[in-house]
Amino acid sequence: MFSKTADYALRAVCVVARQGDGLKTTDEIAVATNVPPHYLRKVLQSLNRAGLVMTQRGIGGGISLSRPNDEITVLDVVNAVDPIQRIDSCPLGLAEHGVELCPMHAQLDEALELMEQALSSTTIADLLNPKRRRMARCPFPNVGKM
Repeated sequence: MFSKTADYALRAVCVVARQGDGLKTTDEIAVATNVPPHYLRKVLQSLNRAGLVMTQRGIGGGISLSRPNDEITVLDVVNAVDPIQRIDSCPLGLAEHGVELCPMHAQLDEALELMEQALSSTTIADLLNPKRRRMARCPFPNVGKM
């Protein structure tokens, strides 16, 4: 459902959020999330451009969130790296559909809308809340603990 990039971005943001006010280096985040460092740098650049993380260069530098984790939604993170594409016209370009979506594409767009609503109502703080976890499925135990 989510691209690898979106998954990596969510993992990285969770690790940085768990750090609190401290800074995490790219290498530390890469180890904690099992994301290749080169790829992670690109993901972090996108998150930085979107205003979700801040970077501090030099000795003692690293990555931190740009605002509290209860103010950053999962949708913010996903849209920063791989925006959800809603269906607003016939993907097939069929003239007979005009400005209306066929029943299939209308239903798919409704599902995308519901997903956007769910992601926009879930914050990074929610993801880190152990009371919200149903069961441990994440194979990366350090994501929620760092």
